[in-house]
Amino acid sequence: MDGRSLNLTAENIARLHQLFPDVVSEGRVDFDRLRAALGAADALAPAGPDHYELRWAGKADARREVQRSTTATLLPNPSQSIDWDTTGNVFIEGENLEVLRVLQRGYFGKVKMIYIDPPYNTGSDSFVYPDDYGERREDYEKAIGQRDENGFLNKQDLWKKNTRESGQYHSAWLSMMWPRLYLSRNLLREDGVIFVSIDDNEMHNLRLLMNEIFGEENFVGTIIWKKKTNGNNVGDIPPVHDYILCYAKRKFDKQDILLGFPMTEEYLRKTYKNPDKDKRGAWTTSDLSANHEGPYFPIFNEKTGITYYPPEGRYWVFNETEVKTRIKDGRIIFGTKGLTAPVQKSFLRDRKSTRLKADSWWSEHGLNEDGTAELAAMLGPKVFVHSKPSILIKHLLNITTVSGDIILDFFAGSGTTGQAVYQLNEESKGNRRFILVQMAERIEGSRIKFNNIAQITQQRLAKAGELLRQKQANTLPLDSSSYIQDLGFRAYRLDYSNFRAWRPNVTGPSEILSQLELFQEPLRQAVSDEAMLTELLLKMGGSADILPLSVAVTRRSLGGLEVHDVANGLVWLALAGINPAVIAAAVAERPQRLVIPGRLFGGDNPDEQVSNARLQLADAGVTLQLI
Repeated sequence: MDGRSLNLTAENIARLHQLFPDVVSEGRVDFDRLRAALGAADALAPAGPDHYELRWAGKADARREVQRSTTATLLPNPSQSIDWDTTGNVFIEGENLEVLRVLQRGYFGKVKMIYIDPPYNTGSDSFVYPDDYGERREDYEKAIGQRDENGFLNKQDLWKKNTRESGQYHSAWLSMMWPRLYLSRNLLREDGVIFVSIDDNEMHNLRLLMNEIFGEENFVGTIIWKKKTNGNNVGDIPPVHDYILCYAKRKFDKQDILLGFPMTEEYLRKTYKNPDKDKRGAWTTSDLSANHEGPYFPIFNEKTGITYYPPEGRYWVFNETEVKTRIKDGRIIFGTKGLTAPVQKSFLRDRKSTRLKADSWWSEHGLNEDGTAELAAMLGPKVFVHSKPSILIKHLLNITTVSGDIILDFFAGSGTTGQAVYQLNEESKGNRRFILVQMAERIEGSRIKFNNIAQITQQRLAKAGELLRQKQANTLPLDSSSYIQDLGFRAYRLDYSNFRAWRPNVTGPSEILSQLELFQEPLRQAVSDEAMLTELLLKMGGSADILPLSVAVTRRSLGGLEVHDVANGLVWLALAGINPAVIAAAVAERPQRLVIPGRLFGGDNPDEQVSNARLQLADAGVTLQLI
């Protein structure tokens, strides 16, 4: 374990090696061989600038950001959490680009849906876009004034207003978005989707950006959301809408990416009826024509004597023989009274899906003012501006996810996505889980109830959970089910690694000796078992054993020492040390790995102790791993 986040360059080379084994040699890509492997010249983009792509100043730097790894970790905070031991929900305070790097190992390919509401680049937005993405040590930050005396980041230094007068107005926004979208795509499942809210300022650029990162072929659609009833006479055409772009990780052939809205009992009653007592059950009518080329012939209504053809530019969906068969069978009718144009009878029992496809115009899914009122009712007025209504996010969740899915929002803001997950789980008796990420951006102006936005996120989650608990306590259950809703969350904060980092640029014997002496104790400072456990879970995960933050961990006492059993035998963490009882239990129960801090092997001959333990465990098929 090297203590760093996932090396994306190495991962990409490994995937390339699987497709073209001959183009990778000793971990390096031979582009001449790759070009030869691709064969036809028309499969390769021309060299130089003369080909289609989205370009902007700083794009190369933004691409390099994706390749960076980090030694950062997440510091657990049980005291600010709710139901720490049982919840599967996660809230992370921290800069979202760095958090996305930290999450690469533990959540690679595990997230079903991502929703983000990033800065719209209106000319007054501030967002993280430092000129230098290099490492920032805490003392350096304080020395140059990037952190105040309370530890909060000074917005005026790291968060820059991206004004329209800037020579790189669009470029700055694109460079901020590129690495975040790229890293988030890694976290999506193969059938995962991402929704991104945006307005007219960057809609055109965002579509091109996402075409590059997700692939134009994976574009699912655009939702136009009516966010207010009037545009306050702003501009020649006052805007009353936002866009929500949707892309898939990978669209499957002949398979709908979005589930659609579940059909309600009310919808079924209004839509499907059986006025003629048809033995096949309730039915509705549907068009008998389509706009793709097909059969074209007259259909004669014997009752009225009228002949019907498909509308102009359309064709019948069945051939003439099939139409006659269906008329005789009562599956094509001329209206309920036999007096109108032919239509199909569509029976409820024949539906393959019990969901309705979402359309692109959402005018009844909440307004901005609903989001403002909703948040004010929980936390007080004027706490946060432009908060999305939870019903909007709940509907996105409803057409995308099922119980057990993971939802990520790394521009969490006031925490609307978390509340929406709570609400949908309550309605559907589900167990969707969320990961929310929000930086502790200091709140400016007269809103002094909260110091920073991350505090608002946490308080909203706590309040939303409390209100649902009260509602459920006052509601008599309609059945005897044992469903218990998860209304908690684990709180974490982005922090430096608990382990010392080896400085690669040391020179001279004295500096090397000094560093070796420091590494006799690999930890930077005394840390709790919970903090150590969190960092190990984040950094041990890989393609073979993904270890999310909510993974089940059982604490066991073996010979007086506590051992953490992760995922029921996937990994044992003996952070307190090792003794014969721990070895014996591992040999008997055979976890895949036993992880022990190397510093805990003491005495006159620690190497011999390690060798003996390793041999005993190896005979039982258990790998001993030292940290």
